[in-house]
Amino acid sequence: MADLLKLLLRVAEKAANVARVCRQEAPLFQLLVQEKTGVDKNKKFVQDFKTLADVVIQEMIRHDVGAQFPEMIDHIQGEESNKFENGLGESVTVTVCGTEKETAALLATVLDGDQMAATLLACAIHQDATLTLTDTGTDDLHIPFSPSDLGIWIDPIDATSQYIEGREEVVEEGCLCPSGLQCALVLIGVYLRATGEPVIGVINQPFNHKDPTGWKGKHFWGVSCGSVKACSVLRPKDRPAECPGLSVVLSSSEKQAVKEALAPLCGPDRLMYASGAGYKILCVILGLADVYVLSEGSTFKWDSCGPHALLLALGGGILDLKECLRFGHLEGGHHDQGELTYHLSHSESPGADRWANQGGLVAYLDCQMLHRVIGELKGKF
Repeated sequence: MADLLKLLLRVAEKAANVARVCRQEAPLFQLLVQEKTGVDKNKKFVQDFKTLADVVIQEMIRHDVGAQFPEMIDHIQGEESNKFENGLGESVTVTVCGTEKETAALLATVLDGDQMAATLLACAIHQDATLTLTDTGTDDLHIPFSPSDLGIWIDPIDATSQYIEGREEVVEEGCLCPSGLQCALVLIGVYLRATGEPVIGVINQPFNHKDPTGWKGKHFWGVSCGSVKACSVLRPKDRPAECPGLSVVLSSSEKQAVKEALAPLCGPDRLMYASGAGYKILCVILGLADVYVLSEGSTFKWDSCGPHALLLALGGGILDLKECLRFGHLEGGHHDQGELTYHLSHSESPGADRWANQGGLVAYLDCQMLHRVIGELKGKF
């Protein structure tokens, strides 16, 4: 399975390259940001080019993983549908073809004949990513499962709205970024089909930092499978539970009752806000926040599966917040009950909501910090 991890790191970097190309190449950038009106406004490819960019990345990952591990192809799922309707009313299924030329021809049918945009996008899809794996430990990893035991969740561009807006935030070292391109992530999570337990996670941050030649990315990975625990990130040092100023990251749209309940615990500067579910979990992974709380069922399996594996590798986890508050699964240290799983849908729910984390979530590294947060939230909303 070391080969699977290496492949996922490469395809995530390819995905990051596509995301950067869509912003750097003028014909693609214009499609990405423009809002058509009048007679053009019903052309789905223009209204939703951001969705096409997502789909292209998703299908590229599916294609590359399926080519090396064909037994996994029917268990690779993503956020987006790959069916589009072009300006002529034709239904087009977006896939990655055998050659760059064939992929460009297919994309041109979605893009109503825009050959330049289709060619640029196809070139990015078929270009091999240059990724130097400086991380130690990937070669020696042994995961006691075959590809036929595993499924994959893909979020091709998490925090899409931040990606489209494209703000370039400047933040101090060791501080989280509240919004902007840095919050946009490529997320890939591998889980056990039998239990839904996340076992491999890859996060690629396409817009990590900028130098004179343009944006540069950064990748993170983690493996958690029984006694096998490995991560490209070192676990942040634990702080004493009684240490003041515990930090919690939230969505700015979080319930007021949650904000008010946590404010005394965090103090004025340690209740923080950021965009993107994946990015907020990454903040916990990196020690930029102690805990991430979300009271709504507004995230999905593709948002949390990959980052969840990294947290498990570091000794943390992601729990269903509603279960924590209802049943108090927090007695006696680390626990398995309430941990999010990724193999079962909510069959009674429509569309994407079948795969929602309906009870909200709480992501953490330190159980003592988790206990303090849950203690403050019980009975408050």
